[in-house]
Amino acid sequence: MKHVLRSLVMVVLAMSLSTTLSAQCYLGEDGKYYNLDGTPCTNTVVTAVPFLRIVADARSGAMGDVGVAISADPNAIHFNASKLALAEEDLALSATYTPWLRSLGLNDVYLAYLTGFKKLDQYQAIGFGLRYFSLGSIQFTDVNGEPLNTGQPNEFEVALAYSRKLSDKFTAGLTGKMIYSNLAAGQQLDGGEIIEPGFAGAADISFTYQTELEMNGVDDSELTIGLAMTNIGSKITYTRSVDRDFIPTNFALGGAWTLDFNDYNRLTFALDINKLMVPTPCQGQDCDTNPADGRPDYKDQAPIRAIFSSWNDAPEGFSEELKEFTYSIGAEYWYDQQFAVRAGYFNEHIQKGGRKYFTMGLGLKYNVFGLNFSYLVPTTNQRNPLDNTLRFSLLFDFGAFKDE
Repeated sequence: MKHVLRSLVMVVLAMSLSTTLSAQCYLGEDGKYYNLDGTPCTNTVVTAVPFLRIVADARSGAMGDVGVAISADPNAIHFNASKLALAEEDLALSATYTPWLRSLGLNDVYLAYLTGFKKLDQYQAIGFGLRYFSLGSIQFTDVNGEPLNTGQPNEFEVALAYSRKLSDKFTAGLTGKMIYSNLAAGQQLDGGEIIEPGFAGAADISFTYQTELEMNGVDDSELTIGLAMTNIGSKITYTRSVDRDFIPTNFALGGAWTLDFNDYNRLTFALDINKLMVPTPCQGQDCDTNPADGRPDYKDQAPIRAIFSSWNDAPEGFSEELKEFTYSIGAEYWYDQQFAVRAGYFNEHIQKGGRKYFTMGLGLKYNVFGLNFSYLVPTTNQRNPLDNTLRFSLLFDFGAFKDE
């Protein structure tokens, strides 16, 4: 049974290498597309290597997946590396373990994430990130269902970041990435092509603006706004074919408002807005295709061109473009900078995936050591890979030794 479940994992990932199922939609008399059951056409924007967009950090995971503008820690390299220059710590590391599909009984599918940063001086910082996604052990079969060999698909990302203060209130960051994806290396497709590992290079560009606000009854009030464009890079392929797939290039805008009521009580409210900057698949049976190979024209766009066209290429126009935004809201309360309570909510339109869930979690910090937990509660009937799963992150503030 576990081999069957793991095969389902491969099917889901394989969908990132093909067009969506929106070709089953039909055009209604009102000019809009509908599923065969009459509901609005599901037109999810899909990419290869979707593991790059998984929020591994248990702190952000407890706050509805916000992270663009909350206070900096080592996991900022995933959301917005420009925050690293604003970090209070001098040297810090974080290690995160995220079980994946645990509610389906899988124990060897997980995401591991190791991050860290070092402040070079009061103006600049460098950071690194290593993300590893294991899909466990999978039994490959031929077209007749006969067992072949057993594989261990895996993917990883290596990232290096540089962050610098450009003024007292403004910082910028640049991150370089190398991406490796091995889903079924050595296996043979029906046409005789041999599947190979996929490689891609990418970069993140990020900015942060932070300013103090004056409020009565509050010792300190701080507003942070962050902007990040992540995974800007090459396409990826798993064969020698010219058919290449987009990686999840993403636009993120976030804000966070932090209130220090006194020396013991701190409260933060945060909001993130995200949108994939890759082409929206066409809809209906009359999708334009490349006559040479039958592939949808949108997959032939260059990555940089696709970033700009992704803002106005939805089949149903501006109204559908708005549906491609996801929204995350979160709150965090700290007592004496030692104990934290967090909660949040994530929302995605039903036509673009329909993920909706509440999150909650706790944080503990003592001296150089920090520990964060998060738990996800779906609000729809749609299953989530993190159903009934407890995520945790370890943080180490080595700068505390220097303070002592």
